[in-house]
Amino acid sequence: MNEYGIKNPNASIADLGLKNVAIAHWNLTPAELVEETILQGMGTLTDTGALAIDTGEFTGRSPKDKFCVVDSETENTVWWGDINFKFDAAKFDHIYTRMQAYLTNREVYVRDAYACADPRYRLNVRVVTEYPWQNLFVNNLFLRPNRQELETFTAEWTIVNAPGFLADPAIDGTRQHNFAIINYTKKMILIGGTGYTGEIKKGIFTVLNYVLPQHKGVLSMHCSANIGKDGDTALFFGLSGTGKTTLSADPNRGLIGDDEHGWSDDSVFNFEGGCYAKCVNLSAEKEPQIFNAIRFGSLLENIECYPETTTVDYDNISKTENTRVAYPINYIDNSVEPSVAKTPKNIFFLTCDAFGVLPPISRLDNGQAMYHFISGYTAKVAGTEMGITEPTTTFSACFGKAFLPLHPAKYAELLGKKLKENPDIKVWLVNTGWSGGSYGVGSRMKLSYTRAMISAALNGEFDNTEFEELPIFRLRVPKTCTGVPAEILNPRLTWSDKAAFDQTAADLAGKFVKNFQQYADGASAEILAAAPSVPEVA
Repeated sequence: MNEYGIKNPNASIADLGLKNVAIAHWNLTPAELVEETILQGMGTLTDTGALAIDTGEFTGRSPKDKFCVVDSETENTVWWGDINFKFDAAKFDHIYTRMQAYLTNREVYVRDAYACADPRYRLNVRVVTEYPWQNLFVNNLFLRPNRQELETFTAEWTIVNAPGFLADPAIDGTRQHNFAIINYTKKMILIGGTGYTGEIKKGIFTVLNYVLPQHKGVLSMHCSANIGKDGDTALFFGLSGTGKTTLSADPNRGLIGDDEHGWSDDSVFNFEGGCYAKCVNLSAEKEPQIFNAIRFGSLLENIECYPETTTVDYDNISKTENTRVAYPINYIDNSVEPSVAKTPKNIFFLTCDAFGVLPPISRLDNGQAMYHFISGYTAKVAGTEMGITEPTTTFSACFGKAFLPLHPAKYAELLGKKLKENPDIKVWLVNTGWSGGSYGVGSRMKLSYTRAMISAALNGEFDNTEFEELPIFRLRVPKTCTGVPAEILNPRLTWSDKAAFDQTAADLAGKFVKNFQQYADGASAEILAAAPSVPEVA
């Protein structure tokens, strides 16, 4: 027997208060989970063998319904506000009791998995799901223990996920019927009323963002990472839709991971064991590695097929623009296992500039790196969150504000410390958004250009290239880059209306300055000096 179906003989979900479930299926194989899903009428196989399911009412995260239990552990450590909403400890116990009752006489699916590829920081997680396809997602996205590890597995954290359980805000203390609640004292996450699997993934990411910086001295990061043939590590920061997954999936470099990583004193390591890639407009030509990873064992979410076929129409966004596929990282041919590498040589901050005024690539000094890291400017891409239907400009601290349980300054301080300890690291700001005008007027930056510029940074081409400093944001941009028209490198040259560019750039600079006011008190003089100037434009 392989490692699937194996469990610690001393483990029982009765310990979780789930003693009255009909059947608890432990660590089923992907094939068994696919079969269960199809038999229950919850999914279909596409012509590549991938399982296609619908997540139901929610096709994206619901940030306003993510809560944190406030108690002696969290009261003075969590960054309370519009990201981390307080939830009463007694209400947590109450809603869990109701979830236990809901799961009575129902079949559940249990998976033992872990996060953090560096064994020094491993976090064991037990996930109990109502639906089999959710369990397949957990198998694909989390790291998978071997047989011996499963036989002795002890969970440190637990997730109980029941999409069919709808909360009653009047008695449960939630905002509406869906919820995701983290309890750091009990080391448990409860998710209900939503089938969107990203809530599972980001729940544990939030936990790691709390534990690692505070207790392990590890910088937790919302970034992808890959490694070159010479062992050089690159990090790609950015929110969903800015290109983290696409740009890190480079056939000439080994993939460490596409979304969540930790940076210790001597390593960069993946938190996950898989990838959760966006599928909108996916093609074999543009993103062959992701396209070819969609096969048996992969989980497709909220896609549509061409009429009368089982062939996916990746351009069809009738359900959502946030179509997704979850697959194990080894479905990418050049993935690195274990997903651990050395300290990074290059760091890329990816931004989707809907105003079209930031250069496609620029080199940042340490002060600018800290400033742009704390600012986290980008545009939310349609479909990533409920209610977002077109690109909306936003500032997301550390390129992942939604997942930060601690104040952004905690992460910024750690990044600054690591940059000072490793002065040879190069930090780049890359605009994967618009050029030649704002959204609706200009056009999206060509992926081929972005890839060429990142390749030039990685292979050292820019070490011998002349740079110029642009006004307002004072960003240093290369004058030439192989494979990229020279006028593309200076965004002002791509606009037909130069006065409109100047006004738009000044407006965006003002937005940066206004946003940063909330962090200014804790920022050093070096960081403050990196702020853009706000000229008066006639």
